[in-house]
Amino acid sequence: MTKLIVICGATATGKSRLALALALRLGSVILSADSRQVYREFDIGTAKPTLAEQKLVPHYLIDICDPINIMTVADYQEQAQALINFPPHLSHSPLLLLVGGTGLYIRSIVQGMKIPRVAPQTELRSQLESLGQPQLYAMLQQVDPVATQKIHPHDSVRTLRALEVYYVTGNPISEQQGENPPNYPILQIGLDCNVQNLGDYIKHRTEQMIADGLVAEVEYLCQKYGADLSLLNTLGYQEIKQYLAGDSSLDEAKELIVLHTRQFAKRQRTWFRAYPQIEWFDADDPNLLEIVWQRINEFISCTSS
Repeated sequence: MTKLIVICGATATGKSRLALALALRLGSVILSADSRQVYREFDIGTAKPTLAEQKLVPHYLIDICDPINIMTVADYQEQAQALINFPPHLSHSPLLLLVGGTGLYIRSIVQGMKIPRVAPQTELRSQLESLGQPQLYAMLQQVDPVATQKIHPHDSVRTLRALEVYYVTGNPISEQQGENPPNYPILQIGLDCNVQNLGDYIKHRTEQMIADGLVAEVEYLCQKYGADLSLLNTLGYQEIKQYLAGDSSLDEAKELIVLHTRQFAKRQRTWFRAYPQIEWFDADDPNLLEIVWQRINEFISCTSS
């Protein structure tokens, strides 16, 4: 029977390193839960597993979408569920590792979120956005008052999505959502550390990304896809893009990456802390691997009886 082990937490807490060590012990494979690693050619700035790491342990759900396309949560969920229900033949273990920091990706799997399969409607969105958030929220209150109980009046992204789903399908998004939890056992492991150490890890990783060629990667991507590509406005890429445009020095760009990454990590920590199912472990513990390994063996024993 398939069993799923989730390794989650904020960026730079060592999730990938721990998962790699565990996968080698388990003879398992790794399913990525990272909303940017799904895109081809976005490698260094997304901390994508290296080719050497991918040779050690097969990784799935990375490099599955071209940068000019959009990978929706529904798309991700569909591909991830297919791999979980029919595990890759390269895996010698009934356990699969789902690893990453994209909370919505993980939630879509472990809670079995029901997601309306409505692709982004560019023209419709443009028309709606021109009306302004106050009017859009008022419109949503008229067509789907249940949805507005969960959507903040200032949350323009979710308001727009709810209206988009309604106008495309004719049915409120609140009637199309819900959960269908999977029937296989799941162990959710969260990694965390104190804020000071996390800041140091983020700074070190940023320096390493620069050393590994992040500037050249961004320059190449800008030339190939154009600087207006939406993915180039994401963390790490936007700051280097500004440097390449002459709007900042490289040192200033690095400082901004560190600052914005710390802010992002704070949001991730808040997201994951809201889910009591996650069991937390100290990423700084020198015995982390053995402690988590013991918990996994308990999980295996408990779910095999």
